[in-house]
Amino acid sequence: MRTVKLVTASAIAAALGVLAVPAAQAAQQAFPTKPIRLVIGSAPGSGPDIISRALAERLYGAWGERIVVDSRPGVAGILSAELVLRAAADGYTWMMLTSQLHVATSVYPNVKFDLDKDFDSISLIGTVPFALVVNPGLPAKSVRELIDLAKQRQLRYGSAGTGATEHLSGELFTHMTGTKMLHVPYKGVAQAIVDTMAGEVQLTYVVLPAVLGAIQTGRVRALGVTSPKRSALLPNVPSISEAVPGYQSFGWYSVVAPTGTPDAVLAKASAEIAKEVKAPQFGEQLKALGLDLVGSSRAGLDEFRQSERKRINDIIKTAGVSIK
Repeated sequence: MRTVKLVTASAIAAALGVLAVPAAQAAQQAFPTKPIRLVIGSAPGSGPDIISRALAERLYGAWGERIVVDSRPGVAGILSAELVLRAAADGYTWMMLTSQLHVATSVYPNVKFDLDKDFDSISLIGTVPFALVVNPGLPAKSVRELIDLAKQRQLRYGSAGTGATEHLSGELFTHMTGTKMLHVPYKGVAQAIVDTMAGEVQLTYVVLPAVLGAIQTGRVRALGVTSPKRSALLPNVPSISEAVPGYQSFGWYSVVAPTGTPDAVLAKASAEIAKEVKAPQFGEQLKALGLDLVGSSRAGLDEFRQSERKRINDIIKTAGVSIK
């Protein structure tokens, strides 16, 4: 009798295993059946906001379900991450993970989550340089002239917040040039741009999607880009590294979900995002915003996140950035 029970239990386990595969496939095929919330840790008008809304429109066209972009700025994106981790890991809450949050979790003390373990990768959309922009009235017309001016008088630079990538870009610049500038943190990069135009701060670092319009209309003047090479969108603007050898800073956009989200759902979302990013029309739209496109697999984003953790930690150590 005991042998019969063991055989029966084994048979049931085997049957459940067989049924699990169709169930997972069904879940993947059905997803999504309702709107998805995409949380960003930046203010409206920022690079992540612009890219998220463009992606949301493409995914709506592919799936017929809305992607609702939910802007939750604060503490360089940390508040948005805490919000996402309180949501159900069912595939209907995503987060736009950017370099900003990687920096913040490396410098802020007592962060209540592990960015590397608490979020599953979906796809890396692309990378983007920052532009160093100044108030048009500032006498400096080049990076070298800015360095000389900063050694003569106190300059103020704005950022999207303490611990944001813009902050790190500024700290790296002052460290490598031997200058001292006053950091003025804002709750979002949009206000930093506005105050740079108004002369409340003399300069700021901004990802290209958020500042291209202001550069093109002359409301701010771009002195350099933070990537090792010049941007195709600003061919006449030099790389900062041309004046400061070895200087490099860049941003990036990726999509993640809380750990525990079903693999089938993550796989479908990853495949669709990568497909849309590589689609000619959408790809050209993103390139026009200054992005170098990737559209990675989940494994590709995993690898990228690991390499970025090391790169960002090395910069923080070099520049001596700390928040107490």
